[in-house]
Amino acid sequence: METFYEVMRRQGISRRSFLKYCSLTATSLGLAPSFVPQIAHAMETKPRTPVLWLHGLECTCCSESFIRSAHPLAKDVVLSMISLDYDDLLMAAAGHQAEAALDEVIEKYKGQYILAVEGNPPLNQDGMSCIIGGKPFVEQLRHVTRDCKAIISWGSCASWGCVQAAKPNPTQATPVHKVITDKPIIKVPGCPPIAEVMTGVITYMLTFERIPELDRQGRPKMFYGQRIHDKCYRRPHFDAGQFAEAWDDEGSRKGYCLYKMGCKGPTTYNACSTVRWNGGVSFPIQSGHGCIGCSEDGFWDKGSFYDRVTDIQQFGVESTADQVGAAAIGAVGAAVAAHAAVSAIRQSRTRQSDASNK
Repeated sequence: METFYEVMRRQGISRRSFLKYCSLTATSLGLAPSFVPQIAHAMETKPRTPVLWLHGLECTCCSESFIRSAHPLAKDVVLSMISLDYDDLLMAAAGHQAEAALDEVIEKYKGQYILAVEGNPPLNQDGMSCIIGGKPFVEQLRHVTRDCKAIISWGSCASWGCVQAAKPNPTQATPVHKVITDKPIIKVPGCPPIAEVMTGVITYMLTFERIPELDRQGRPKMFYGQRIHDKCYRRPHFDAGQFAEAWDDEGSRKGYCLYKMGCKGPTTYNACSTVRWNGGVSFPIQSGHGCIGCSEDGFWDKGSFYDRVTDIQQFGVESTADQVGAAAIGAVGAAVAAHAAVSAIRQSRTRQSDASNK
């Protein structure tokens, strides 16, 4: 199988452009420039990794996000970096031909291929709520995972169950890690995940031949290591006690913090406020809507998206929004009073000095 570099050269890509691509890849992964030679060497020498992409109970929003990646472009990932040998959404083959291609890769690259799963398996009624190739998706999932090297659970559907698993969950929609327990699983949650996060995870695995460092929930720390709140451009307004009280009030127009409007940024771990969406153009909070916490487990069953969390001290936020606001007002009042007192003292000393000079 060809290496990534061989494919690029065959497409007429120059050495200079290749190295530029490696630099951009390192940047998108948050790696230092010293990693560029390592990335280049990996792409020059390692054959493309076979990837099988399965679709369970889902809405295809993860694929829709993936194909919009800008760094790297989805076409470079699919056509050059990896060998996407099965994806019933993108492949030209269908029916028996498609299933034959799946079995061929499993047999030829046993223990070498990566399995990407979008959606989840419903377990009720023997899995009959999701049928692929005439069989329950859960059977296909177990069959393909048997000889895979690792699993990537795309989106909150595969990672947590998402809205399909919302109470009362009549289909028993179940996240991948509760069905497959003997393989390493990288969870990339979000509804959908950010495009560059998806391609970044794949790029990291291909470059370093290992899964990225994961948090205690199985998410890559490089993208899920901080809360959206930590790097949100509205954070100074939160600290100052400046909050929007309604969608069309003066606070909203001034870009104040949306916490009182239900924003879940203080309790949501994702890269939205740094990587952003649509090639880094924006993210929900920047567009004027609070975060709904779509990358967190159970977000669909935690009440209204517009009800704020009222007790989040355990996440590092010291006070509720009202307390922060009151404290900020008190601090400002105290500062004004102190400034006035200092000014009065200075003016008194000046007058005394002038009187003595006379």
